[in-house]
Amino acid sequence: MGEVVMFSEEELREMSGVKRGVDHIEVTCGCTSHRYGDAVGRLRVFMNGELEITCECTPGCQEGTLSPSLFEKHSGRETARKWKNNVWVIVNGKKVPLCKTVLLKYHNEASKNANAAQRSQNGRASHRDEFVCCTRCNKERRFRLRTKEECRVHHDAAADVNWKCADLPYDKITCDDEEERASRRIAAAKLALTSPEMLNLES
Repeated sequence: MGEVVMFSEEELREMSGVKRGVDHIEVTCGCTSHRYGDAVGRLRVFMNGELEITCECTPGCQEGTLSPSLFEKHSGRETARKWKNNVWVIVNGKKVPLCKTVLLKYHNEASKNANAAQRSQNGRASHRDEFVCCTRCNKERRFRLRTKEECRVHHDAAADVNWKCADLPYDKITCDDEEERASRRIAAAKLALTSPEMLNLES
């Protein structure tokens, strides 16, 4: 069988360690810990949106295949739980966060479809808020998914590899604004799931 064409030659031209497989592409990746340094691995990107990393941090590493979040944790990264920012690939000789590359295109699309298909017990749509990383300041910004229009806005932003804070349509945010705290995100997510808008949103 031939190689799958998931990304163009131009999109991957300056990326290090690119290999094309039958149903995936593979690139060199890593995650940096201030205490332990760089943990290096091989990232596989599949057309169904799945991402897996084979850890190569040491010759005797027994971790095998990990999800990006588990690879981030395994690397000893101090600010874990932000793997889209912390896991990097090498583009033109520089470390670039995954959220600033085209490699998350299929993952973001699969996440969008999963959210659209997710339903609560009463049969109505159950959407959660999502976040998109700014390509300038590297901060994650919240996208509300209460209406079809808001879902469309998030979809367009997730697909835009050059998205920045100033592009957020309904909140006037700049790169100088602070990133939302994790505790605020959890509280907002709980509130969203019980809001009248959420209960009344049809699929």
